[in-house]
Amino acid sequence: MVNFSDRLAAKIIEKKNPSVLGLDPKLEYIPDSIKEKALRQNSCPYKAAAESILEFNKKLIDAVHDIIPAVKPQLAYYEMYGTEGIRVFHETVRYAESKNMLVIADGKRNDIGTTAEAYSAAYLGMPQIYGENKAAFNTDALTVNPYLGSDGIKPFIKACEEYGKGIFILVKTSNPSSVELQDLTLSDGRKVYEAMADMVSKWGETTIGSCGYSSVGAVVGATWPEQLKELRKRMPKAWILVPGYGAQGGKASDIAQAFDKNGLGAIVNASRSLMCAYKLDAWKDKFTHEEFDKAARAEAQRMKEDILSAIGL
Repeated sequence: MVNFSDRLAAKIIEKKNPSVLGLDPKLEYIPDSIKEKALRQNSCPYKAAAESILEFNKKLIDAVHDIIPAVKPQLAYYEMYGTEGIRVFHETVRYAESKNMLVIADGKRNDIGTTAEAYSAAYLGMPQIYGENKAAFNTDALTVNPYLGSDGIKPFIKACEEYGKGIFILVKTSNPSSVELQDLTLSDGRKVYEAMADMVSKWGETTIGSCGYSSVGAVVGATWPEQLKELRKRMPKAWILVPGYGAQGGKASDIAQAFDKNGLGAIVNASRSLMCAYKLDAWKDKFTHEEFDKAARAEAQRMKEDILSAIGL
């Protein structure tokens, strides 16, 4: 069993790229040719939609797997299609794995006690079924909501320790209204997000890899560059998953302080700006909708160079 943190560091070093492909597919992102083919082959609209998403995902993964070290499928975009969507989520996970990519399931899961254990088992663990340990989705990492406290986090940390998995805990999310809760001041003078960062550091103490970082990471949005800079210092051993680059307005200069001098310590997610790169000003005259995968590759390469330049590598 290899520590998740070390596996993530190795992938980033191998591909010289700290970025993540967010797979948050909507049907309108998918070319008509793919959707029409799926409709011809499947009478059930949910199955046709799911098959369209699967082909779309596979083409994106094929286009960037040698550039980008990890994918982050957002579970909501699969759950909305019911059992067919969940099947496609699972097949997407396995396909990314076959292309030597890490998979971070973006589910923001949590609950208390045995329910948290069940979530952990589904995405990170090896539950015992009829006397055998069988993985279900078996993703490499999972995003986790920490607002139920330590008893809701312990099962996920246990999976990090026992199965070499990782978690990314919500600390300062990229949405504007995060200030309504996460920026409240506590009686000891800390902001809520600062208290959460301190918990992340404590929770990660048992999973620090040889790379110097823990398998218990944090989510901090690129849309909050000052807080990101502060939180990098506050969580010196935590990987930071940074959403909000690209379509949400985050720039490479905003996220540069999340990294250490070796280009480690953070991974930057881009979803729409990669999936729909053919719409961007840089590529709209070079690629058609049908060439979304080629546009995604071009944007992935540009994003890589943009981030590396910002962090001085």
